[in-house]
Amino acid sequence: MRLRPALFALLAGIALIAGCAAPATTATTQAAPSDTRAPAAAANPAPASATGTLIAQPVTTAPAPAGATPVKVDTSCTSDAQCVVKNVGSCCGELPACVNADSPTDPAAVQAQCRASGRVGICGFRPISACQCQAGTCVPAEDGPAPSHDPAAAPAPVR
Repeated sequence: MRLRPALFALLAGIALIAGCAAPATTATTQAAPSDTRAPAAAANPAPASATGTLIAQPVTTAPAPAGATPVKVDTSCTSDAQCVVKNVGSCCGELPACVNADSPTDPAAVQAQCRASGRVGICGFRPISACQCQAGTCVPAEDGPAPSHDPAAAPAPVR
């Protein structure tokens, strides 16, 4: 009599694990009768979770053209005057960074590469107001005074 509940629990566990597994993807492309293709979102409907609600899938777009590889950003410098803040791009969108003033940047190519590889980024960045050259590399300039690490300046603990 104990065997039946144990087998049922085992089968239920296997079914739950199998239901959570990622679906196998195939990379087959079919030529449409015309030059238009069906959107990828319509071809892959959102799967249902264990509770029966739909799980949102990321929006996919056509792969980026072969020439859309991001440019190599140059952060080398010999003086502070060579360092500027430029948008270098990220998978999330804008990403300001300290780079050489003559360095090329291509945020659109960075985003295209992210879309092509299915990557996403963490949105948000530390604002950069100025850059400086340190050890031959452009880095964000310190904003305001550095925090004090003097133990005498720390307030006494409250008891």
